[in-house]
Amino acid sequence: MASLSLLIIGRPVRMQKRRGTMPAIASVGVVTPPHQVSQNTARDFVQNLFQQDFRDIERLMPIFASSQIDTRYFCQPIEWFAESHSWEEKNSLYIRHAITMSKQAIQNCLQKAGLTPQDIDHLVYVSTTGISTPSIDAHLINELGMKSNVKRTPIFGLGCAGGVAGLARGYDLAKAHPHERVLICCVELCGLTFMQQDRSKSNLIATGLFADGAAAVLVTGDEVPTAQNQEPQGQPTIIATRSTLFPDTMDVMGWDIRDDGLKVIFSKDIPTLIGTMIQPEIHRFLADQGLCASELSSVIAHPGGMKVLMAYEESLGLPSEMLTHAREVLRTRGNMSSCTVLYVMEKELTGAAHREGDYGLVLSLGPGFSCEQVLIRW
Repeated sequence: MASLSLLIIGRPVRMQKRRGTMPAIASVGVVTPPHQVSQNTARDFVQNLFQQDFRDIERLMPIFASSQIDTRYFCQPIEWFAESHSWEEKNSLYIRHAITMSKQAIQNCLQKAGLTPQDIDHLVYVSTTGISTPSIDAHLINELGMKSNVKRTPIFGLGCAGGVAGLARGYDLAKAHPHERVLICCVELCGLTFMQQDRSKSNLIATGLFADGAAAVLVTGDEVPTAQNQEPQGQPTIIATRSTLFPDTMDVMGWDIRDDGLKVIFSKDIPTLIGTMIQPEIHRFLADQGLCASELSSVIAHPGGMKVLMAYEESLGLPSEMLTHAREVLRTRGNMSSCTVLYVMEKELTGAAHREGDYGLVLSLGPGFSCEQVLIRW
């Protein structure tokens, strides 16, 4: 096999061309925000904050235990949530923390691949919990010293579906430009959207579920050489993608824009919709690739909540162990919106053994109401 040498960080690294015809997932990097909050601490905090507004507060508190979340992480300490904050302050914090956490996620991702920021040809940035112009990807290009002609695509508004949608767009770009490396970075600071004055039941429920996080995934075209110390067969290739937007479902999840920020909207019917809307769509997508759900060796699903994971198991007939990594991420980190599925993927790529030819489905739901799917093969 033809090979070449590439100098990375002052040392020669032998490179070999990967065998394959489709873009590959080369590496995933994740970060842990600085402030850990146990679910018991969050429960006590919320009970104290909401008790004057809910006569039945004791009846609502079990949602923290039933979520099966043990810990979550935030960019701000829990004391910050006890006070009201303007949207201006929240968004300023979003920009600062999004840059810091995205930078760490990208560095972790590239380190695993033996690359530097200068090796990236296209940066896709995904987030829905804050806004910035110039967009955060422009800040990252400066912070990381990326080449000035790197292409960039900021994506806003896809919520929990953004991680899989970003991966799918990375696939499109790497397939169109097989000699390029595409980096997808997702960051969501859900904690900063908390409205201290919003004493609605939906806001109370959200306080027991959402968290902050950032993750990056590297997708490479099939003409990109792979470092010799990496195993090309261990990198799954992306076979196909599908995006689906269901008509007349705009009120299932999203943001309600208020003077003091972004108020969360999510329907209690989402687990039911998985059986009625999502299950047929998944079967259609797999059938188009000549597959059925029983032929999947892994399902890398966004863990929107424990009821969502249970609905996937039931509607698709999945064995419980297939969603082990999704449940573990939910238990230890909560729902971090778009980037959560990449935390699940990182565990799947590093903690599970796959045989050549195994198929996996990467899956998430989002505002619209929408479904994003990516089919991968080892």
